[in-house]
Amino acid sequence: MGDFQNFEQDFYQSGYYMDSQQGEVYGYDPAYVNPEYHDVDHSAHLADEYTTTASYTGQVYQPVASPEQTDCTDSYEEEPPLLEELGINFDHIWQKTLTVLNPLKPADGSIMNETDLTGPILFCVALGATLLMAGKAHFGYVYGISALGCVGMYTLLNLMSIYSISCGCVASVLGYCLLPMVSLSAFAVVYSLQGLLGTLLALFVVGWCSLSASKIFSSTLNMSGQQLLVAYPCALLYGVFALLTVF
Repeated sequence: MGDFQNFEQDFYQSGYYMDSQQGEVYGYDPAYVNPEYHDVDHSAHLADEYTTTASYTGQVYQPVASPEQTDCTDSYEEEPPLLEELGINFDHIWQKTLTVLNPLKPADGSIMNETDLTGPILFCVALGATLLMAGKAHFGYVYGISALGCVGMYTLLNLMSIYSISCGCVASVLGYCLLPMVSLSAFAVVYSLQGLLGTLLALFVVGWCSLSASKIFSSTLNMSGQQLLVAYPCALLYGVFALLTVF
C-alpha cells in the first residue's frame, strides 16, 4: 500500500493532489455553492418588476373605442331600409303608375330615368296571369316580346336622341306603360273581346299605352318635337300585346 501511494505521488508531478479538491470548487461562483444562496427571496423583486400601476377601467370583451373612431361608428338607426338598398321605392312606383294612368300629366324625367324593374316585372306577371285565367298560357310570348321590344326601342332611341339612355330605363318605361294592357286582359276574362267592342277597346288601350310611353321618353330625352315618331314604334309593340289579349 505504501508503494502505491509513493507511485501516485511520483506520477502527479505537477502538484495536483486529490486532497486539495475537497476544499475548492473550480469554475463556479463561491456564492452559488453556499447553501444560503437558495434561501434568498426574490418574490418581492419580481413583484415590483411585473406590477403595473395602470388599471383597466373597461369591461371584459368590450374594447373602448378611441375618440377618433366614435365619429365614424354607424348605428342601426342610420342604415337605409332594406327595400331601398334593393332598389325598391314604393313612392316612385306609385308616382310612375299615376303618370301612366294619366297621359295628360307631365312626366318627371328624374323619376323616369331610374332603372326600376319592380313594377314592370309585376305588370308582366299580371298580364301573363290574366291571360292564363282566360285560357291562354302565353307567358313565354309575353317575356319574349318584351325583351325584343326593349332592345328595339333602346336602339331606336339612342339613334334618334342626342342623349344616351340605358336599356334598363327603356325596359322600366315600357313595363310601366303596360298597365292599361293588363286592365284589358283582366276585362277579357269576363267578356270576349272578339267583336266590335273588343276591337275598339283594344285600339283605345294601344293608343293609351303608346301615348304614355312616348310622353315619358320625350320628356326624359328632351324630344318634345319627336313624340309622334316615338309613339309609332311603341304602338307597334303594344299592338302585339293587344293581339295576344284579343285572340
